[in-house]
Amino acid sequence: MTSPLPPFDWDIFCTVVDNFGDIGVTWRLARQLKREGRIESRGHGTSGEATPPQAGDMQVRLWVDDLASFARICPGLDPARDGQWVDGIYVQHWHERLPADVVPANVVIEAFACELPAPFIERMAELSPPPCWVNLEYLSAESWVEDCHGLASPQQVGNKRLDKFFFFPGFTARTGGLLCEQGLITERDRWQQDEAGLAAYWASLDLPPQAEHEIRVSLFAYESEAIRSLVIDWQASPTPVTLLLPLGRAVPDVLRGLGREGEAVQPGDLLRAGSLAVKLLPMTDQAGYDRLLWSCDLNLVRGEDSFVRAQWAARPFLWHIYPQEEQAHMVKLDGFLDHYLADLPPETASWLRACNHALNQGEETRELWAQWPQYAARWRQHGRDWSQKLHRDGDLVTRLVKFLESRI
Repeated sequence: MTSPLPPFDWDIFCTVVDNFGDIGVTWRLARQLKREGRIESRGHGTSGEATPPQAGDMQVRLWVDDLASFARICPGLDPARDGQWVDGIYVQHWHERLPADVVPANVVIEAFACELPAPFIERMAELSPPPCWVNLEYLSAESWVEDCHGLASPQQVGNKRLDKFFFFPGFTARTGGLLCEQGLITERDRWQQDEAGLAAYWASLDLPPQAEHEIRVSLFAYESEAIRSLVIDWQASPTPVTLLLPLGRAVPDVLRGLGREGEAVQPGDLLRAGSLAVKLLPMTDQAGYDRLLWSCDLNLVRGEDSFVRAQWAARPFLWHIYPQEEQAHMVKLDGFLDHYLADLPPETASWLRACNHALNQGEETRELWAQWPQYAARWRQHGRDWSQKLHRDGDLVTRLVKFLESRI
């Protein structure tokens, strides 16, 4: 017999886009809200009276439309089950028919404008007081998001009005900040300072400890001719390069750069050519991916989730932003780079902007990569400085809780 579900504090709705991007963000958000998402205010009740805070973690329900893709970054998830508890989060398969007895949570998050089911919105309107309704937008560094962050959009549901609030993650104090769990920075620093632990980590991947002048690079990106170009550059590098390559969309470009186009590869394979070694990795859970980013000298990342985690890794990184029509993504890329490069010397900033553009435009990288020795140390220090700046400004969940408390 199935146990009845508890009242939920948070509902999060997510449609899976591009396999891992949106679900990666919302899965991290769900777990952090469980631990840190307490809002000291009223909950649902027919009289509208305050609900006293309860001891223990918050109850979070995550609605996901594609459980098979989700399971690739969440090994404990069974894609065949309609509802299940995973890491203390209730994961509900989101399909056309809602469970008959579903009651919306105190806060309902519509991740990335995924559009809540109409019957669910109707049930929200029946509650007194109604849930706080938040549209969590995509991360953007464009200046206009500061003016839109926190705005309400009135929604008419029958004879009731519900306000939907827009919440924009971002890089300034006037936005929603970035996801960062309490204790993450301390855990990262401990990891990066533990030489024996790092050697054990590399051994777990069947790799020797990192040599003194060796460069280790992680690559989780979209397709790009620049990747093929980089692989060719790394083969001719005067110092050894080890590429850590999770199976994904960039693999064919790497193989073409190695002259092994179409070759079947699998996790665990180690491919060598010139100064380059390529280690094929399986998909991992999010904690495992964080450790990979913390361990490498350079991280090539894509989308939003890996992009944010690369910044918390405090290491050099290049961002392969999700391609959009009419080069709209390049405006977003440059909006971020304007923030990220602001405190760097002009020459360094110009080189880093060119590297990001080359990756996103599929350009030749030989001359740019040749300048790595000139800029690597300064870039590495900048990665740590940037991470500290972002952390001082406050994380997304802290800002979200404060935002909601001021409006309930």
